Amino acid sequence: MEKMTLLKSYYALCKPNVVYMMLICAFVGMLLAEEAVSSFSYLCISLFGIALCASSAAAINQVIDRKTDASMTRTDQRPLPKGELSVMHASIFAMTIGVIGALILFFYVNTLTMLLTIGSLIGYAFIYTVYLKRATPQNIVIGGLAGAAPPLLGWSSVTNTIDPYALLLVLIIFVWTPPHFWALAIYRKDEYAKESIPMMPVTHGVSFTKLQIVLYTIILFIVSVLPYIVLMSGVIYLISALILSSVFLYYSLKLFYSDNDEDAMRTFQFSIYYIFLIFLALLADHYIIID
Repeated sequence: MEKMTLLKSYYALCKPNVVYMMLICAFVGMLLAEEAVSSFSYLCISLFGIALCASSAAAINQVIDRKTDASMTRTDQRPLPKGELSVMHASIFAMTIGVIGALILFFYVNTLTMLLTIGSLIGYAFIYTVYLKRATPQNIVIGGLAGAAPPLLGWSSVTNTIDPYALLLVLIIFVWTPPHFWALAIYRKDEYAKESIPMMPVTHGVSFTKLQIVLYTIILFIVSVLPYIVLMSGVIYLISALILSSVFLYYSLKLFYSDNDEDAMRTFQFSIYYIFLIFLALLADHYIIID
């Protein structure tokens, strides 16, 4: 195998798109954490350590789920199902970058961030992937806490504390995760059913799942304005949150009344834009001063 192809396979093993979104959330947490921004090199080394651990979790997830991935259209082109990497090589790679990431956080950032990052890694790669995913239709709700950690990791990396404001950012992602993922689960319900994975649409039906998506989107609407209510953010964020949450609610209601699974995919796709833009709004509000 050519070196470039091999590098691409290892790169894909890290779920780069997911990691990039996590890093954006972590970066926003860093910049919101203090008025005086830390040195650029410190921010980079912190993000690098977090990225390595997040990539490790993604790789471990693919090692554990390789057989399931091979039978699902959404995941059958991943490196392990395609035979581009061996299980041993993928496992060694995952463990190596995870250890390196943890050591970087320990020696160059702080112990708290290292522990929180390792906790997130264990939560996703082992507790969710090994147990929760196949144990309960609430898998994504419970396991979503691990995926919601990035802004807390970014915040703690510059303050060495667990701040209530950081936890509020975690709450936004935590509440956003179920409607985000359940929309995809509706679209892929037959594949999950084939693999006996108890996703909500498989165990409780599509109609019930659509109702849950609407309910969680309403909760998200409320949670999204909390940063303004607690004076963490200002009017720029408030207006952005109201608009984005209204659009998300529109998509979820449209899905609720629709029999077209394509609406589920559209809801899923918008949810990705939502979380990116809501964090961008937090950042814009932080740096743009309105008299």
